Amino acid sequence: MKKNLFAIIGGIILVLIISTGAFWYMSTQPLYKPGMVRDMGAALTPPAQSAESERWLVEPGIELAHFSVGEGRHVLIVHGGPGQPFVQPMSGLEPLTSEFQFHYYDQRGCGESTRPIDRFESQNMYENMTTLDRKLGLGAQIADIERIRRILGDEKLILIGHSWGGFLAALYAAEFPEHVEALILVSPANTLVMPQPDAESDLFAAVRAKLPLEEQAEFDVFMQEYMNFNTLFQKSEADLVAMNEQFGNYYLKIMDVDMEAEWPEQGKPGGWMVWAGYVSMGQRHDYRAALREIDVPVLVIHGADDLQSEAATRLYVDAFPNAKFAVIDHASHASFEDQPEQFAAIVKSFLAGYSE
Repeated sequence: MKKNLFAIIGGIILVLIISTGAFWYMSTQPLYKPGMVRDMGAALTPPAQSAESERWLVEPGIELAHFSVGEGRHVLIVHGGPGQPFVQPMSGLEPLTSEFQFHYYDQRGCGESTRPIDRFESQNMYENMTTLDRKLGLGAQIADIERIRRILGDEKLILIGHSWGGFLAALYAAEFPEHVEALILVSPANTLVMPQPDAESDLFAAVRAKLPLEEQAEFDVFMQEYMNFNTLFQKSEADLVAMNEQFGNYYLKIMDVDMEAEWPEQGKPGGWMVWAGYVSMGQRHDYRAALREIDVPVLVIHGADDLQSEAATRLYVDAFPNAKFAVIDHASHASFEDQPEQFAAIVKSFLAGYSE
């Protein structure tokens, strides 16, 4: 009897070890691979849009809040974060509103757009990760850009992506190069390659290093919980939004900015969609090869005072075969607010001839 009991317990422990190891391995691997989205076929066709609705219906049950400013050729703005939507236009684009109509939208899972997940009831980690990726991950966000293109009725898009949005815009171009007219990446997120070749640009480590010594231990405790995937699926959307807001407070503190005067107002942060991005790209990937065949004009903008290093931003410049690079002095991650006139001049010069 005891031998049978020990065998059963041993079997359970072995299963737990194997499943834990499998989960760890899966968490390191990217669930998103370039080319997956364009293979979705009919799923990329958005439903008919309601004339009364002020939101884009990108698929049944998923609506995206959006607003636009300006007149002329459409330009789609892809916000950063992940999960930090714009609620007001970029100051650096205001001088171009007589030539272009800039469309801002809240990505699914943040701001005023649909948040399709509140809690997970399943205890199956693999099932939860794949559900999270399918509903809110990189593939879902890239597919939404393609659906927006079809809603706008443009054969080719001009895209401006900021930070995480620059990463998304670059991946969209890899999926649909024939539908991209031009690409502007503003401080694109240092997530093109993981692990990051430039260790100095690890965002979390950079924030910790700039905090006062007496606050670093508190930050370490926060980060242990923030990146604890073992307890992730016990949390709710509200729990994760609160954690993202807390990290945002740390970030703004080390940036030492005047919130009212210097930092653009943003919408309600994402919850699950942030972790969906982490799950999608895993801990080991290199998407540069997907960009090397994209022969569209690309402008990459870097703020000289950005917490992210110039070397990290240049990864995008080196990956695209037809990329230009511009550095804006006395500007950080939001160069379009720090130096709006310089930003406008650089973008206007790059987009010359595209307004018609």
